[in-house]
Amino acid sequence: MRSGLLGRCAAAAGALLVSAGCAQGAGVAGVSASAPATVTPSATPQVTGTIPPKEPQARPQGDDPVKVPPPKMSKYQYVFPVKGCRTTYQRQLLVLPKTTIWAAQGCSFVAPIGGTIDEVNTKNRWRPSTDKGADREGRFVTLVGDDGVRYLGGHLDSVTEGLAPGTKVKAGQVLGQVGKSGNARDTGANLYFAISWKTGPAYWWVRRGMVEPWTYLDAWAEGNKTYSPRDAAFGLRKKLGETPPCQVQCKSKKAPQPTNDTKKPKDEEPPVVIGDPTTTPASRP
Repeated sequence: MRSGLLGRCAAAAGALLVSAGCAQGAGVAGVSASAPATVTPSATPQVTGTIPPKEPQARPQGDDPVKVPPPKMSKYQYVFPVKGCRTTYQRQLLVLPKTTIWAAQGCSFVAPIGGTIDEVNTKNRWRPSTDKGADREGRFVTLVGDDGVRYLGGHLDSVTEGLAPGTKVKAGQVLGQVGKSGNARDTGANLYFAISWKTGPAYWWVRRGMVEPWTYLDAWAEGNKTYSPRDAAFGLRKKLGETPPCQVQCKSKKAPQPTNDTKKPKDEEPPVVIGDPTTTPASRP
């Protein structure tokens, strides 16, 4: 009787297991066959930290540019020969190795270097009828610089009062005023500027220019105050001699024959030469 009860209980238990298996459907025991619940993503996460704003980066301050002086070319100091005025000048060889510095009438012609005055001509003796070479620069001053080189400033309107041969001057000292004397009377005001070496007045063609001057003018105008023509001048003098013969614009025109009706032009009296004209500057009473 007891065994019969146990059998009925086992049959009932089996029926329950079969029923539960059908209700769950196929699958692995202990594992749910239903789909897992869908997880909805949450909203954008909130940032609780504070990001500081970017500050503009200050640029480092650079040093001022270093001014490098031009190289020292010689022991001498030079200045541009026209002071306080706007100028232009020729940079090419035309007839003579000199240049014409164009400047307003009355501008100052100054000593390009310290030195000693060599010649002073305060009279404008040039006449187109004769066109004498010695007179073409009109009023002029020559200076023998401390470098031994001679500098000529011609076509002057006037010469500084009291200036005479032998006078000591400093670089930049006013020697005269730019003008149109000599054969520049029909042109604009200018300074005839020439570089040579010392000779007597009889060799006037030497003082009119032997060394091309524009490269030195360029240097002095641009700030290189020590660029010197000394080597070029003395090298050329050694090659040509102290008193080379005249080569360019040497002959004067034939003077017209005087008549009873011809009046002597004012300010054309002949110069008076004291001493040896090859070594002593011409002077006038």
